Amino acid sequence: MEAEAYLNRLPMWANKKNSLKDIRIFLDQMGGPDRKIPAIHVAGTNGKGSVCAFMTSVLKKAGLRTGTFISPHLVEIRERFLINGEPAEKNAFEEAFETVKKQAEHMVEEGFCHPTFFEFLFYMAMVLFAREKVDVMVIETGLGGRLDATNVLESPKVCVITSISRDHMQYLGNTIPQIAGEKAGIIKMGVPVVFDDTDKDASAVIGAKAKEMKAVSLPVSKLLYDTEDSSEGILLKEKGEKGLRLSIPFEAPYQAQNAEIAVTALRILRDQKGIFTGITDAVICEGISAARWPGRMEKASENVYLDGAHNPGGIAAFIQAAGKIQKRTGKKTWLLFAAVADKEYETMAKELCEGLNWAGIGVVHMNSDRGLSAGRLSDVFKTYASCQVVSYEDTEEAMEQMQNRAGDDLLFCAGSLYLIGELKVQLKKGEKIQ
Repeated sequence: MEAEAYLNRLPMWANKKNSLKDIRIFLDQMGGPDRKIPAIHVAGTNGKGSVCAFMTSVLKKAGLRTGTFISPHLVEIRERFLINGEPAEKNAFEEAFETVKKQAEHMVEEGFCHPTFFEFLFYMAMVLFAREKVDVMVIETGLGGRLDATNVLESPKVCVITSISRDHMQYLGNTIPQIAGEKAGIIKMGVPVVFDDTDKDASAVIGAKAKEMKAVSLPVSKLLYDTEDSSEGILLKEKGEKGLRLSIPFEAPYQAQNAEIAVTALRILRDQKGIFTGITDAVICEGISAARWPGRMEKASENVYLDGAHNPGGIAAFIQAAGKIQKRTGKKTWLLFAAVADKEYETMAKELCEGLNWAGIGVVHMNSDRGLSAGRLSDVFKTYASCQVVSYEDTEEAMEQMQNRAGDDLLFCAGSLYLIGELKVQLKKGEKIQ
């Protein structure tokens, strides 16, 4: 696809990038498509995509045509542009690409910087959603929040901030409060904000920003609900007389918190009435149970699980989820791991080795310029592991060999969404994961 080849040549980050003012000018010269559609703006370190998936599913059930912009994609780039939860059609994708490409060329002639990869995709999303006549947009930030291209959204209906963890520290800061401050940059004057209240240092920063912006803030704590395992995933029971009982179709415990964050934001929308009056309790329950989000403790086969955890916070949640599945099945656990070089891979390896009793570990170099070498990963894991660590140079061999080693035991694959994407390609081809 010509469009994808062009996009892949664009820099992920640029030394000199367009300011939010420049991004506003770019959009306005295309008719300001972002101004025409009510938006929900979602930031955070972990859980953004899951919250977007829950909200998209409920909004769709409420009869609203919903455009969702997420990142990254796992297999196809069109996964970043969802219409009612499904990737945009190829024709719509290509037409949006051509529109933005033409505008980018014009802007460069006018002396502006060419859009980065993410900026270009965000522009495409705004054009595509306007043309698709969506009723509402769910927009996930790319990096941080304060300076993110998506922060040109001027008056979202609600802002959402999911859990905060250490990630992208070269851009966002080295401490949780610093990172939280960047995420809280999406809070707009008078716009309600729903946020994960798990980390109190992060919550203090977000709460202070909300107060500064005269925004109603709704912290979501695990004290608001109880959970129990069900045959289909997790049963969440909100406390209080009018609390909902939600059937969450995922096994990972962390999805309960993500679901409650989504439900809290959806209630805010409902209270605003207008197009959101269809978000009834029944619709919320139905939408949550129908949500799908690939690559997050996804059961790819009877014994293979794929999880895109790629930072310390994500790995901690992954360990909890994998431990729960191991306890339920009584089977041994095996791990296939890969990482990109700019992540905290040593911290993740240490947490993984200390958090679960692995029967064996495989590490692999992904097909990515940013991928960490299998040799380096092997050295790190051997420092902490009490089991055999085997390195592989490509994911196809790694999956085949690790499935053979695991047999009827459980094989968990984690460390990078790029890894999960590669494994899902194999799944799609029906080559290695059956």
